[in-house]
Amino acid sequence: MAFFDLFRKKGSGPRPDGRADRGLLVFEHTSEVIRAEKVLKDSGREIRVMGPPPEIQKGCDLVVEFPLMEKLDVQRVLVGAGLSPLEIVPVTGPLLAPVDLFQVKDFGDHLMVRAANMKLTVDKRTLVIVNVSGGGCPDVPYIAARLIGQRLGDGPPPREIGHTLCGYALDLAYEEMVRRCLP
Repeated sequence: MAFFDLFRKKGSGPRPDGRADRGLLVFEHTSEVIRAEKVLKDSGREIRVMGPPPEIQKGCDLVVEFPLMEKLDVQRVLVGAGLSPLEIVPVTGPLLAPVDLFQVKDFGDHLMVRAANMKLTVDKRTLVIVNVSGGGCPDVPYIAARLIGQRLGDGPPPREIGHTLCGYALDLAYEEMVRRCLP
């Protein structure tokens, strides 16, 4: 223990859950979140799209979580892509933790992943997509028709065939399902 550590208050320093080093990018519109996600991932950044914490009362229903130490570089990349977040918020306490978008339900023979309001269900034995539901966007029936009956990973990802927030949320559920089910 260093000499100055003797004077540090108990409980000060990084939070035990490791979130003190994270920041949130808040955008006005969902389309900006989708573009920011693509630009930042393409630049090699480790980011996640999450639900905003309840304390953030502005912007859309999604935020981008990123390593706070990369804030200046992240801003540079976003500006280069013509994107400007409404706010960049450091995650400084448990109330500012982003909300996980995924809910997973195991029905025995079937596994369902929900992302936002979109649900994707597969047969666990065959990995065939048996149901797509949720949302009210006009492309959901088309996406469902293209995916249902396809083996997970064989058909096009929802992001390639959908163009709305529902398609984006369904793609998040699809990616999570692939992560959980495919080697």
